[in-house]
Amino acid sequence: MDDCLFCKIINGDIPSDTLYEDDDVFAFRDINPQAPVHFLVIPKKHISGPAAVAAEDEKLIGKMMRVGAEVARREGIGDGFRLVYNNGADAGQVVFHIHMHILGGRDLTWPPG
Repeated sequence: MDDCLFCKIINGDIPSDTLYEDDDVFAFRDINPQAPVHFLVIPKKHISGPAAVAAEDEKLIGKMMRVGAEVARREGIGDGFRLVYNNGADAGQVVFHIHMHILGGRDLTWPPG
């Protein structure tokens, strides 16, 4: 999508601190980290959010989880991290391209907010 921030990052139009990239997914550090380690994992396919995931996307979403865990291990938080998906503006979604936040490196209290 032409106006999607994350699509622009994937295409290289906007720079990012890339942690992982393959044909399907892309991981990069969050520009406004909420924990000592905070990165995003996104699919290269534009999907607007969790509620828009179709049956054909299930394998891709699973790959995001696997890649997120792999990058978390490399970042030193493999034994304790939080995954966050926001769906819709009321839940705090700001960029409408599905993305998984991975946070760690500090105590993460519950409830989160």
